[in-house]
Amino acid sequence: MIPAAWCAEGREVAVVGLGRSGTAVASLLSSRGARVYASDAARNAETLEAAAQLAQLGVTADVGGHDLERISRAEAVVASPGIPPDAPPLRAARDAGVSIVSEIEVALRELGPTRYIAVTGTNGKTTTTALVGHLLRALGHDALDAGNIGMPLSQVILRGRAPAWVALELSSFQLHDTPSIAPAVGVVTNLSPDHLDRYAGVDDYYADKALLFRNASAESRWVLNADDPAVMRLPERVIRSGSRRAGRALVPGMVYTFSLTCEADACYDRASGRLRALGGPLLERSALGLFGDHNVANALAASLAVMAADEAHQSAEARTRLADGLRSFRALAHRLEVVGELDGVLWINDSKATNVSSTRVAIEGMTRPTILLLGGRHKGEPYAALAEPLSRVGKAVIAYGESAELVEQDLKGVVPIVRLGSDFARVIDQARAMAEHGDVVLLSPACSSYDMFRNYEERGRVFRQLVQGA
Repeated sequence: MIPAAWCAEGREVAVVGLGRSGTAVASLLSSRGARVYASDAARNAETLEAAAQLAQLGVTADVGGHDLERISRAEAVVASPGIPPDAPPLRAARDAGVSIVSEIEVALRELGPTRYIAVTGTNGKTTTTALVGHLLRALGHDALDAGNIGMPLSQVILRGRAPAWVALELSSFQLHDTPSIAPAVGVVTNLSPDHLDRYAGVDDYYADKALLFRNASAESRWVLNADDPAVMRLPERVIRSGSRRAGRALVPGMVYTFSLTCEADACYDRASGRLRALGGPLLERSALGLFGDHNVANALAASLAVMAADEAHQSAEARTRLADGLRSFRALAHRLEVVGELDGVLWINDSKATNVSSTRVAIEGMTRPTILLLGGRHKGEPYAALAEPLSRVGKAVIAYGESAELVEQDLKGVVPIVRLGSDFARVIDQARAMAEHGDVVLLSPACSSYDMFRNYEERGRVFRQLVQGA
């Protein structure tokens, strides 16, 4: 439950950020009797609409700035995940000794008996979360997908009827400020450097990911990527006691692993072309309608998480339903989404690829000559890691946006590079002019979208519209 002190007379909770999660948590807090002050540094159509919506609930909301003095007097501050920790309102809160929590933390206190499977990692966590929710529903459960995937967890609470299960995607930013995290099953998909524009270094980024295990207990269940040494070492960053299972990561609870080889609890048996889990076959690879080995890993992680969550999910009937669920799942928008094949050119929208490792995975999945659309706001990673897969399938790179110069510097001499500015329509026109029958045009930017778009979803939608001529 939300602490009584937050709702005491004369006290106030401050919400920083009026995006989806900030608006939802401000609404939730207000519905529970808290006096809420919300603010956002941006003044645009979205924040103005959010402020107007909250005003109808009696919430005071400022757009275009923050009342730092008011924030420093708050009982608690709820920080939206997009707010950097050194932003003035969060600095003011810390300097005044005010506790800072996430929207997820507030919602978890109100979630009640609902069980949740939490998914984090650098890449694949959105697809894995969506698969978890889809598989739970395939088993007949009332289940919702929430968190970083799109629907704020606070919005789930505001529906009024709590689901039996939640598939919960968690970013490193959300984990940083969620001290009560204690999932029925915790999943780590993979780890690689990311958000180096916000973290001092990769160790700090991994340390926030490790907070998934902060409340590990004997009842906990964990699903880890056995092919990723950094994932297998992750629990040891916060857990220093407990039992070791078969030489695996030191963490209380039961550890399950997935792998693209058959050295794990869930694996891909290439010889037979089957996905296997907990000692038995699950699905033919050919029946999984997703590109690439990385999505095989996502499917294994999700299946194993759902099976580990409850022994009833491991029966023969449940295994059949899980296979049916995997068979019916389709790729999410902006994640290696096929926009269309026009004049023999395949156009693929992978706008969700906002870091270098995710883009590398996308390139490695290509089998045709590929024109890569690469650029946006730089996140601190070099692009040189893309050289090897580009040397195999790359036809050209179109570098655009704020990072175009860095892209050109890092990949010069690997493939031809066309450097453009921030006119996205011109980027698509250039790709169309260069592409020939049998080619792929792949939007996989390895950058955030904020130099040209509000978010990666808008970038993907504009790409789709420009390609299709809508």
